[in-house]
Amino acid sequence: MKLTDATVKNAHAKEKQYTLYDEKGLFLLVLPNGSKLWRWKYRVDGKEKRLSLGVYPEVSLKAARETRDAHRVALKAGTDPSAAKKVEKAEERAQGETFELVAREWHKKFLPGWTPGHAARILVSLEKDAFPWLGVIPIHELTAPQVLAVARRVESRGALETAHRLVGNIGQVCRYAVACGMAESDPTASLRGALPPAIAQHHATLTQPHEVGALLRAIDGYSGSFVVKCALRILPYVFTRPGELRGMEWSELELEGPSPTWTIPPARMKMRRKHLVPLAPQVVAILKELKPMTGSGRLAFPGERTKERPISDGTLSAALRRLGYSNEELTPHGFRAMASTMLNEMGWPADHIERQLAHAEQSKVRAAYNHAQHLPERRKMMLKWADYLDALREGGKVVPMFKATAGE
Repeated sequence: MKLTDATVKNAHAKEKQYTLYDEKGLFLLVLPNGSKLWRWKYRVDGKEKRLSLGVYPEVSLKAARETRDAHRVALKAGTDPSAAKKVEKAEERAQGETFELVAREWHKKFLPGWTPGHAARILVSLEKDAFPWLGVIPIHELTAPQVLAVARRVESRGALETAHRLVGNIGQVCRYAVACGMAESDPTASLRGALPPAIAQHHATLTQPHEVGALLRAIDGYSGSFVVKCALRILPYVFTRPGELRGMEWSELELEGPSPTWTIPPARMKMRRKHLVPLAPQVVAILKELKPMTGSGRLAFPGERTKERPISDGTLSAALRRLGYSNEELTPHGFRAMASTMLNEMGWPADHIERQLAHAEQSKVRAAYNHAQHLPERRKMMLKWADYLDALREGGKVVPMFKATAGE
């Protein structure tokens, strides 16, 4: 017998699921939790298949029959309703896999391998320069001209390097989508040569001895925050990346003994490898001077608003501006270029300098073990460098202190 509206409405849950049949393969599946599910049973090439037609009462008996009849017509025309529904669902899923959703999924996936600052810069760039124009486009429909349009929009404001980085990040998102089966190709692969080549922008720095001496004297006379002043005083001695210095934690420091050392953990390094920084007595003295103020907390250089976050890179930049150095003359990152240039001119081995700068190691095997590479030689170099800076600060005639002298 065919089902009636009353029969369907009054079908109550039982201990086990049971079935109420209509006709032409349509039936109602009643579950123990009270759910009522419409199903249609049919055959293709002698094989029985079942297709979901919805949930009662959202789908009435009449609507279920109409859907069944439509599928029967399609089946007679040679279309398998189950296969057609799978294609439809795939298309719906693809429409939902927009560039923004996939990009955020990619960002979240790779977040643990990035420094917080790097991760934040990538997301801000995408949110500012890509999502407003590309965000709603299904990832599999994204084209090279669409990507080029957003890149040229960034280029037009004079940020060519940023435009190149944006294309690179979009390409990584697309390649992630390809790997996950959400797209067939990376459209950015066709953009090689579409943007003018980016000219490397070096961080502004000072490398003339008299200029460096004047800078160190200016830092000593800084009248702002004592925490900021200590950070500025230490940066020339250690020439780490500013973010590594700003995030310094007291637990990373060994200030006592014959070989004071700052051990920066992999999570805070750009290359995600532990880095050892030999500390000269001058640095140890500054840190011991700072410790009564911030030593009770985790961070050596906490911000003013919260002790759980360090001072910002903008804070260091603003301090240099306050000392009279424009962004074209000197940046916090420029202390690295200063040390690299001057130490190379003094004749110190380039490999020692590169290890102390924690630059990328081409060999992955060597890179895994290089945190302590040349450490005795680097410690000697850092001590000589600190003494050299002190001599420049004094303003007298300075003879460069090379990597070794007779009798050493």
